[in-house]
Amino acid sequence: MEALKIEAGISKTESAAIVHLFFDEMKQALAKDDRVEIRGLFSFYVKTYESYTGRNPKTGEQVTIEPKKLPFFKAGKELKDRINSKKK
Repeated sequence: MEALKIEAGISKTESAAIVHLFFDEMKQALAKDDRVEIRGLFSFYVKTYESYTGRNPKTGEQVTIEPKKLPFFKAGKELKDRINSKKK
């Protein structure tokens, strides 16, 4: 938020509001099963899992796992390249 404050020439309160708005919009999009993508940096998407039979690791008893949705993160090419670049 500090970098946004300095770069945009706005107050700390305003920069915090912008950052919170950004993440709130991401959460709302994912809640609607929309994909969130910032090209080159990352994407988030929701993966849906059907119900299945699993096992309780303590007892070995079979249990039914309810259907669920989970958010997934995928790094973009530019982010991967930057992380893997060798700087001396």
